[in-house]
Amino acid sequence: MSRYDVIIIGAGAAGMMCALTAGQRGRRVWLIDHAKKTAEKIRISGGGRCNFTNIHTKPDCFLSQNPHFCRSALSRYKPADFIALVDKHGIKWHEKKLGQLFCDDSAQQIIDMLLTECRNAGVKLDMETTVSAVEAHDDGGYRVYTSRGEADCASLVIATGGLSIPKIGATKFGYDIARQFGLGIVPTRAGLVPLTFTDDIATRCKDMTGLSVEAEVRHGKRMFAEGLLFTHRGLSGPSILQISSYWNEGDELQINLAAGTDVLAVLKDKKKNNPKQEIHNALGEIIPKRLAQDICDALSCAGRLADLPDKKLAAVADAVSQWRVRPNGSEGYRTAEVTLGGVDTDELSSQTMESKKQPGLYFIGEVMDVTGWLGGYNFQWAWASGRAAGLVA
Repeated sequence: MSRYDVIIIGAGAAGMMCALTAGQRGRRVWLIDHAKKTAEKIRISGGGRCNFTNIHTKPDCFLSQNPHFCRSALSRYKPADFIALVDKHGIKWHEKKLGQLFCDDSAQQIIDMLLTECRNAGVKLDMETTVSAVEAHDDGGYRVYTSRGEADCASLVIATGGLSIPKIGATKFGYDIARQFGLGIVPTRAGLVPLTFTDDIATRCKDMTGLSVEAEVRHGKRMFAEGLLFTHRGLSGPSILQISSYWNEGDELQINLAAGTDVLAVLKDKKKNNPKQEIHNALGEIIPKRLAQDICDALSCAGRLADLPDKKLAAVADAVSQWRVRPNGSEGYRTAEVTLGGVDTDELSSQTMESKKQPGLYFIGEVMDVTGWLGGYNFQWAWASGRAAGLVA
């Protein structure tokens, strides 16, 4: 029978941060995962360069039924702290935009950094290790039944992530453990995910597959101004992924396809100065030509500017600046970057991530009901929550 101070299930971003932190305290740590490779989400993130944090991280950039839960951990482990670790290992990085930090070379550098820190802290790591059962001892601590045998521990940390991207090993294991010990689960759904359509908009999107524009996408009072991408299924790109976390089935979105431009004013000016110009060509100087033609076709609007009343130009401008769409759904967990919902944070200590009703049981990272915006926020939550647990587990 093996005995450890801490067993961490899940060797992703949060799990490794927790492991190295606990190991540095002199704790005997066993870090296990059912996958073949560590931290696949790190490896594939940021186009293979890992958007490892965001310098603008703040609680307002996270979704949760308890929006204040993340404050403590984020305030105690900030982007600057992780950047210092990256710099310590000589990893070169750059800010891309909106505070997003990426490796200059490869996401593998972040994985190797974490593995090195774990190794230096004496962490025992075993991949391809499945867990069949977990039991709590009557006098405290836990027994974990694995494909490598049974092991006891004083502290058990669940860092198994959510349901997003099942092809790299996502499972509901963390939620099952939470339920086993009586913790509540906030209903889960795909977040940071492309949105789909079944009506005529689906056909229009398919015809413009691959086309991208800078857009403002609104849902209620929430707005994101970033790239929008037309796909064969519907809409994607950063602005859509961001708003998808706030969107619910049946909700309408309002999209400005020419952010920062008064389309009607531009068209009126063109009508005055170049009245013989065709409407689709005039609009094609504001937005991509293929999109301009699509909008004109959808409105049955053709001909010279001089021949079109201002009311018609206003309709065209509205179609660009106030495009209203009602997605029928999303692409789901298959392509979602994160899972919304998860272990109810009301059940956990915001200081330590420990269960309030089950001493010695911790939940960190994506398995919890804390979800960040696109752009490095979710990794910063992984580092912060992992460290918070690692300091006490």
